[in-house]
Amino acid sequence: MRELDTDVVVLGGGTGGFAAALAAARMGKNVVVVEETDWIGGQLTSQAVPADEHPWIEKFGCTLGYRRFRDGVRRCFRDHFPLRGETRVAPMFQLGGALVSRVPCPPEIAVKVLQQLLLPYRMNGRITVLLESKPVAAEVEGDRVSCVTVEERESGRRTVLTGSYFLDATELGDVLPLTGTEYVTGAESREETGEPHAPLEAEPLDMQAITCCFAMDYLPGEDHTIQKPEGYEFWKDFKPDFWPDKLFSWHAPDPATPLKDRSMSLFPEKGRFPLWTYRRLIRKDQFIPGTFESDITLVNWPQNDYFLGPIYEVDPKEAKDNLREAQQQSLSFLYWLQTEAPRFDGGHGYPGLRLRKDLMGTEDGLAKYPYVRESRRIRAERTVVEQDISPEVRPNGPVKFRDSVGLGAYRIDLHPSTGGRNYIDIPSHPFQIPLGSLIPVRMNNLLAAAKNIGTTHITTGCYRLHPVEWNAGEAAGSLAAYCAHKRLLPRQIRNDPSRLDDFQRVLIDQGFELDWPQIRPL
Repeated sequence: MRELDTDVVVLGGGTGGFAAALAAARMGKNVVVVEETDWIGGQLTSQAVPADEHPWIEKFGCTLGYRRFRDGVRRCFRDHFPLRGETRVAPMFQLGGALVSRVPCPPEIAVKVLQQLLLPYRMNGRITVLLESKPVAAEVEGDRVSCVTVEERESGRRTVLTGSYFLDATELGDVLPLTGTEYVTGAESREETGEPHAPLEAEPLDMQAITCCFAMDYLPGEDHTIQKPEGYEFWKDFKPDFWPDKLFSWHAPDPATPLKDRSMSLFPEKGRFPLWTYRRLIRKDQFIPGTFESDITLVNWPQNDYFLGPIYEVDPKEAKDNLREAQQQSLSFLYWLQTEAPRFDGGHGYPGLRLRKDLMGTEDGLAKYPYVRESRRIRAERTVVEQDISPEVRPNGPVKFRDSVGLGAYRIDLHPSTGGRNYIDIPSHPFQIPLGSLIPVRMNNLLAAAKNIGTTHITTGCYRLHPVEWNAGEAAGSLAAYCAHKRLLPRQIRNDPSRLDDFQRVLIDQGFELDWPQIRPL
């Protein structure tokens, strides 16, 4: 085993972990980043999820760091792609025409933009990235983490990492059980949180669905049908109890009113929700003719949400089996689209749908890592609950956090869960991220830096989105660097008004926004 000593150890190189590393390095600290896949970026890259964003994102409501990422995506298209004139000259042109974001992009472009943001700190030696590695062990002395051991996937070689601060930015909160940090999973009880939409009893294994995303384009007249997946016969006939039809159909619950049926279509049809444009990555008519043969869309749709079992907090074999079933579900859905999906001209199947393996960088054509909506979550100094942000509970606005370290905005959007629960999709006020949500109740040099911050099963439904995870990670990296410089503990910063004021000034100087203007709920 080799050893590496640094100032800040960031375990997980996803959206939050990347932002955390960048922030700590920007403040002069040396950082080691450990990432399980061979791509940094998490939701934005290895999970292949186009950014879900709020409607004000072009003007306010995110950090300067996240804005630089968005600007970098547009710049990459301008500099390297033959855009049509009207698209090329528009200062904030909308990529792809997706319904969820103005800057969706193939994951490889997101990787390249993130690498460019990382480049200065890799060149000056501030950031070291260990890819295809994951934490496997930790040593703790009292309320401090002394070291974490990580293992390379292929070689099995282990590295012991020591540092002043450790940030858990893994997709599943893997460092929390390794270090004995107090955490919660699944759904808390209504008695514990007081949340109107929490279940009466705690359900630790009731977790939001994961999704194995993939990209495809459409070439009419050609046949790109994949080999029939092993699990196809099960999935084509599967009907959840709370679904209006079979899962593989053009009918699903309307998330905002789950008892109602939402009619969908592959391509735009009057009166139906158009899945093709939902998360479209490439709109071919934005480019000079001949650049792309087809639009390209990303399939993260109701039909490939997997909610039959969790992929953590269960026996490792069960977790592995559930992940494999999620992969089979996505491939089976593609096969159904190619062969049996009802067409509105009376036919069946779209064999011209082509799986774009090249965009995912994998053999099976699925994203390198499943889209994980819900992680282990720390028992935090301040946990955000539904009644902090719900207009139903607080019609005049959300709780104003004195210790705000950033902003987010999204509906409380929970997908079907492993506990057999239907959608929960309810309004929320645009909200703040409290510093206390990054700080565990006991551990002194461990911070949460991704979807594992102090939220509940309910509030993770709006704190899990790309800009919020980035902001939480960037705040955690800044906090670790600030504490290392001042020789103070994170909770000492939070609980001392003058120190908190100084830290918040540091954040503002670096492009953080800590409060919302007066705007409407989502």
